[in-house]
Amino acid sequence: MDYKIALLPGDGIGPEIVAQAVKVLKAAGNKFGHHFEFSEGLVGAAAIDARGNAFPDETLRLCMDADAVLFGAIGDPRFDNDPKAKVRPEQGLLAMRRELGLYANIRPVTTFRSLIHKSPLRPDLVEGADFVVVRELTGGIYFGEPRGRSEDLEKAYDTSVYTRAEIRRIADLGFEYAARRDKRLTVVDKANVLATSRLWRETIQEMEPDHPEIAVDYMFVDNAAMQIIQWPKKFDVLVTENMFGDILSDEASVITGSLGLLPSASVGIHTSVFEPIHGSYPQAAGKDIANPLATVLSAAMLLEISLKLTEEAAAVRAVVARSMEEGIVTEDIATGKAYKTSEVGEWLAANL
Repeated sequence: MDYKIALLPGDGIGPEIVAQAVKVLKAAGNKFGHHFEFSEGLVGAAAIDARGNAFPDETLRLCMDADAVLFGAIGDPRFDNDPKAKVRPEQGLLAMRRELGLYANIRPVTTFRSLIHKSPLRPDLVEGADFVVVRELTGGIYFGEPRGRSEDLEKAYDTSVYTRAEIRRIADLGFEYAARRDKRLTVVDKANVLATSRLWRETIQEMEPDHPEIAVDYMFVDNAAMQIIQWPKKFDVLVTENMFGDILSDEASVITGSLGLLPSASVGIHTSVFEPIHGSYPQAAGKDIANPLATVLSAAMLLEISLKLTEEAAAVRAVVARSMEEGIVTEDIATGKAYKTSEVGEWLAANL
């Protein structure tokens, strides 16, 4: 089979880690008889430098024409340290989500036995933790209007907005994932304070009778933040709004021992986007030391979710697990010799 994959390497370590995932995808194609056609586009700071726009029209067209998008990272310290910058790399990410209709972010949080010792939590708390965060991606405070600053610049405001339809759409996906797994769904909100959260809770309570096989519980976000650290194994599927999901999924990622291990998928109306959850890590850019495993695991999600190639995805996950067991890893998780980013990618492709 032939498939078209759009590559958006982005900023910082993005080009290096995406290059390793491409090596693995090509190896998977050779092994299973597929051909992947890769086309590269600009996004983030790289796009601002070249086009003056963090998500140019040609990049949108490239994504719309592809079967799936593999994305690296966005972010540059030049913009982080300039609060008055009118165009920012992160605007490219928000534009991509909006234009592609990416209303849901799927973040699996899985621990690897060979890396339990890297977790900041006790091994008995972490080992066996395996849950999924389903985050709403195109609503809430990141997209709500009005937003801005007063004329005298002494006040700033952001607006959180949700509709019942948006909540039902993401909750449907949460119920779907729970049905495939342990049939437990935790709804995270702040219904004791926020009107939007009360609409979330009301809407999902109305949906519960349609899913009698799913055990649903409701948890305030501050409590959820504590319990993810105290009892990470108690969770199966969490569904939550945009900002809460952003914060909680990053918190959850730490329990695995490295931000460089967790993939994600952003799905919705048009082409789905697959990306590691870590940032652009500009301090490591060009040094060939960044961990590519989250990007490779994101490529496995791409194979499974967008292309329906489940055997191929399983093969990629298996070779990643083997690389960790055999110590073919980068310096952030190495206990012995540390391998370069490119060396890890080459080993994965050769051993697939």
